Amino acid sequence: MNENDNEDDGAIQISGSVQLRRDRCAATTADQRLLGRRGPTDWVHTDPWRVMRIQGEFVDGFDALSEMPRAVTVFGSARTTPHSPEYRMGEELGTALVRAGYAVITGGGPGAMEAANRGASESGGYSVGLGIELPFEQRLNHWVDLGINFRYFFVRKTMFVKYAQAFVCLPGGFGTLDELFEALTLVQTGKVTAFPIIMLGVDYWSGLIDWIRNTMLAEGKISETDLDLIHCTDSVAEAVDIIVASSG
Repeated sequence: MNENDNEDDGAIQISGSVQLRRDRCAATTADQRLLGRRGPTDWVHTDPWRVMRIQGEFVDGFDALSEMPRAVTVFGSARTTPHSPEYRMGEELGTALVRAGYAVITGGGPGAMEAANRGASESGGYSVGLGIELPFEQRLNHWVDLGINFRYFFVRKTMFVKYAQAFVCLPGGFGTLDELFEALTLVQTGKVTAFPIIMLGVDYWSGLIDWIRNTMLAEGKISETDLDLIHCTDSVAEAVDIIVASSG
């Protein structure tokens, strides 16, 4: 044993399961910073505190949605205009899903999300909006009957998947594509099963599907069976039939 092993090489501070030594020691304890009326508040923006916020968001989401009936999550562009064919398709979809016995979950925003929420709400169904904190203001739309706002995208995404039996993607932008490919990855890797992914709007989505087939599949980046995960149609009735058949 080195004779210096037992020498005091600096103060030690124990903070929960974390041990701090020398200049890593904090000037105050977490309790002091929490209970003190004055002092620096930078600690509320640190990663350990964010973990508590994240945990709180999960608890709020699970608590609010735990007793919800079977549901379908609908994605689509916030920029869809109220008088467009896509908006009318969203309304029709919301109505048809309610009549088939499903709640409707959206991102809670305007455009295609509002359309699906509106169709569900006006049909007397369960209309849910899961909003997200963004740099620009975006309130939950008027047709959301149960709304939750999240700080973190990944918490919100968990709720989209956990409480849905299927995804339907109306024409949309980056956000819609993000959710689409995340859903495809979850199904492809077996993280979720019996989970239809439907793209409504053949003209809009066909170019992407052709690229997946002619580039991704052709170069061996995906398998032939992966293409079967995608259903593309212009028919709301067909989309709902696929969902119902999958739900058993």
